[in-house]
Amino acid sequence: MIEDVSGWVQFKQSTWNYIVDPANWTTWLTIFLKVAIIYIVGRIINAVTRRAVAHMVQEREKSPLKFDQRRTKTIGKLIGSLISSTVNFFVIILVLSQFGFNLAPILAGAGVLGLAIGFGAQSLVKDVITGFFIIFEDQFAVGDVIQTGNFKGTVEEIGMRVTRIRNWTGEVHIIPNGLITQVTNFSSHNSLAVVDVTVAYEADLEKALQATKETVRRVYEGSDLIVKEPSVLGVQTVTNTDVTLRISAECRPNAQAEVMRVLNVELMRALDQLGFKKIS
Repeated sequence: MIEDVSGWVQFKQSTWNYIVDPANWTTWLTIFLKVAIIYIVGRIINAVTRRAVAHMVQEREKSPLKFDQRRTKTIGKLIGSLISSTVNFFVIILVLSQFGFNLAPILAGAGVLGLAIGFGAQSLVKDVITGFFIIFEDQFAVGDVIQTGNFKGTVEEIGMRVTRIRNWTGEVHIIPNGLITQVTNFSSHNSLAVVDVTVAYEADLEKALQATKETVRRVYEGSDLIVKEPSVLGVQTVTNTDVTLRISAECRPNAQAEVMRVLNVELMRALDQLGFKKIS
């Protein structure tokens, strides 16, 4: 009984000595000051990154290219959450280190686990990362006509792992995003229709040019696919038997084929009425 009382007295005395020791107060004050600084810096980093992501999303929404605003906001939230989680993780690690926790085994185990997962799912990770950047950079959108490798068609779906493209004959190509290394987008900018009109060498060139200009002007006024009046560039080639005239027209994205067909038909009719034969 006396030993218990003596032990209790020693414990109280050692506790009191620890509490009143200025060195211990200095140590704990330093620790709490470091923790506060780490916490404040983490909050500042989170606030700055959230503003940067919000500004980036606003710029994307103002882009003249087609881009789904809901997709933009989703990507913005995803990036914000990823950055916030990363910053919070490092804040917790730094705070625990201030209290003397040995974090080396935990970090080493997490590193080994991440490495094993990375080696086991390299293609999946590559597909997801590529899909993320396709969406984030607005390389193409649903409804765009694109070509990647040997596949050309209309984009039906952009997923985080695969992209679906339907070609003009109806086949649907499902392409892993990791295999999309180069893309040609036919729907992001206006296209150019180029039509060559060939008339006989003996034909009246001035009348042929005048008829061509009147025809393309009429087609332009009646079509919403042509964004500005087509230009009759003049004589493109001359041979012993014929003369080729060239016309160019700026069209809406991916509309050049339809505009070329319309121009060909109207030019053929106009030249036939004047007695000129359109060879090509």
